[in-house]
Amino acid sequence: MDGGCRLSHADLAGNLYVNVAEQGGIPNFDDDGNGYKDDINGWDAYQNDGTIPNDSHGTHCNGIAGAIGNNGVGVTGVAWNCELMPVAGSSGSTSVVTKAYNYIYAQKNLWITSGGVNGANVVVTSNSFGIDKGNCLTTYQAWNDLYNLMGSVGVLSCGATANANWNIDAVQDTPTGCASPYMVSVTNTTSSDVKASSAGYGLNTIDLGAPGSSIYSTESNGAYSYKTGTSMATPQVAGAIGLLHSLAST
Repeated sequence: MDGGCRLSHADLAGNLYVNVAEQGGIPNFDDDGNGYKDDINGWDAYQNDGTIPNDSHGTHCNGIAGAIGNNGVGVTGVAWNCELMPVAGSSGSTSVVTKAYNYIYAQKNLWITSGGVNGANVVVTSNSFGIDKGNCLTTYQAWNDLYNLMGSVGVLSCGATANANWNIDAVQDTPTGCASPYMVSVTNTTSSDVKASSAGYGLNTIDLGAPGSSIYSTESNGAYSYKTGTSMATPQVAGAIGLLHSLAST
C-alpha cells in the first residue's frame, strides 16, 4: 500500500498479482464479484478504479519487498517468489485509507469464502506512510479498527514510524502507535545495525528495526535508485513475513 507502482518495471512485472477473471473479463464490469471493477493488478483508492498510478516511492518499496530474483538484472526482493498486489492509498486521509484497506480485506475474504478460486491470499500489507504525532488510540482509532479487520482474515500489517528521533511512546504516531496486535511497527537501521539517527523509537510502540538506509531498489522510470528512511525498512519486514509464510505453506 503506497502511492502506486510502475507495473511495467522489468524487475517487478513478473511478480505482480493478476486477477485473471478481470484481466480476461468484460471492461467496466465486476467479473469476479468482489465489488470492484477491472482490478487487474490491485486498486487505486484515490480514484476508485483499477488503474494503478506510477509512483517513485511505491515502486521503490515494492522492489524491496518482492523484486524478481535470480534474473541477472537489478535487485532482488526479500520475498522474490511472492506476488505483489499494489494498492494506491498512502494518505493521511482516513477516508482514502479506509477505501484502500477495505479493498485488501475484501480480496482476502473472497479468497477464503471462495476456497481460493477468487480474490487474493493477502498475507501482509506494507505501509510506508502515516501521520506524524497522530494519536491512533484517539483521533485515528479507525485506522486501528481497520488493522484489526484485516487481521481477522489473517492479514498482518507493517508500518513505518516517523523519520525523526522521537520517542513514539511519548509523541504518538499513526500507524505505528496503534494498539492492534496485527500491526508490526518498524524503524530504520543502518548498515552498522544500529538505529538511524533520524528514526523513531519506543519501548512500547516500536516492534523492531530493519535496514532502511541507502537502499537500492526499483524506480518509477524503469531504472533503480537509492532511498533512505523508515519507508525502506518497512517493506523489508513485509517481505520477510511473506517469505516465512511461503515456507510454512510448502
